[in-house]
Amino acid sequence: MNVLLRDVEVEGRRSDVLLAGGRVAAIGAGLPAPVGAEVVAGGGGALLPGLHDHHLHLLSMAAALDSVDCGPGAVRSPEALAEALRRAPGGPGGWVRGTGYHEDVAGPLDRHLLDRLVPDRPVRVQHRSGALWMVNSRGLGEVAHVLDQSPDVERDAHGRPTGRLWRYDARLRPALADAPPDLARVGSALAAYGITGVTDATPDLDPATVHLLGRAVADGALPQRVVLLGAPTGTELPPGLTAGPRKLLLRDHDLPPYDELAAVIADEHAAGRPVAVHCVTRDSLLLTLTVLDEVGPLPGDRVEHAAVVPEGIAEWMARLGVRVVTQPDFLRTRGGTYRREVDPDDLPHLYPYAGLLGAGVPTCASSDAPFGVADPWQVIASAIDRTTADGDILGAGERVPPATALAGYLCAHDEPGGTPRRVFPGAPADLVLLRTPLDQALAEPDAGAVAAVWRCGRRLDTTGPGIAGHRP
Repeated sequence: MNVLLRDVEVEGRRSDVLLAGGRVAAIGAGLPAPVGAEVVAGGGGALLPGLHDHHLHLLSMAAALDSVDCGPGAVRSPEALAEALRRAPGGPGGWVRGTGYHEDVAGPLDRHLLDRLVPDRPVRVQHRSGALWMVNSRGLGEVAHVLDQSPDVERDAHGRPTGRLWRYDARLRPALADAPPDLARVGSALAAYGITGVTDATPDLDPATVHLLGRAVADGALPQRVVLLGAPTGTELPPGLTAGPRKLLLRDHDLPPYDELAAVIADEHAAGRPVAVHCVTRDSLLLTLTVLDEVGPLPGDRVEHAAVVPEGIAEWMARLGVRVVTQPDFLRTRGGTYRREVDPDDLPHLYPYAGLLGAGVPTCASSDAPFGVADPWQVIASAIDRTTADGDILGAGERVPPATALAGYLCAHDEPGGTPRRVFPGAPADLVLLRTPLDQALAEPDAGAVAAVWRCGRRLDTTGPGIAGHRP
């Protein structure tokens, strides 16, 4: 069906916009409505290209919908944590699944502490970093057959598992009776924010997961364009899925040897595929840049997070041509913890944005949902003010103007931090209509400004639940 948008703001001018054949067919004042076209009154609201979140985790978002929020914003003591876990309905296999945990709630969790909180049901709680699962004794009994002898299974002095499992998602999966994730709820919620495209940053996706995502796109459960960083190199993907740079997850507590990382990056580059390297410490960033300097960069190479960028390093990154996908909203949700726990030498260099752009490093914001809040308008607000939940400001010099923060969500999936996409005749009809002019919407960024969303010219349901990761 053709759609005529009456009186919408396009790049500062009020016009009518006709959508036909999945594209923007015409822009102009007083366009005639084709026979049978749907006519939408824009009321002067801004019409933008649909937003693209350049770093999130779709399956984790779906799982979080049926999990207990164990973050400091939801529970603030061991007693409150115990109550939340005990009240939770059991999932498949009787498991209770918690997410978003931080030590501010009840200190470091292991099997013994979890046993005191919930002794009678299997429990697994994910740290808010996404890197650590903490499992009680009942849970360990259920997954014992998939525990290996690697350092990722923390053990006590007697060699017994403590219940703390590092980077163990894929290895745990065969032992869990999880129900298929409800990706339709995720797709609807993202659409409600104006998001028409996403880059899934989950590493090392197996064929079953790729098939699951492909099916969700094919049947419309995920109406967004989906780019996968974790798709295996050289594998043919289902229709509707696109491979992005190869995600390389550097373990902060166990960085790979230099030669090993260099070999992996060289192999990916030889296959014509850039890399997207997870860097949340200065050591991981410096290792990555040193390897890229030797191996040679490839257009499209990017750094995920760049949580700490020491002084003078941005110029090195610019010379290499790497892009950065950062998460400024972590300063709001985790700023108090950063002030207490981050090395004082690193505090001035947390999640830089304006400084990277100023040095010539293409940079954009993203959510890292569900480990961060999925709402792009909240992320934009945090990029503008960099204010913690306690009202402190972290890195005032790294603030960016509202239009710059929005531009990060408007750039193409393969050029994060690049030129924003535009609404013009012939452009894909992946669009978001706001209730107000753009300058008004950016004065106080809020998801409530989203009035309607189209993907390939088809209007999306924007009434879905507002999943947003864990709020402070």
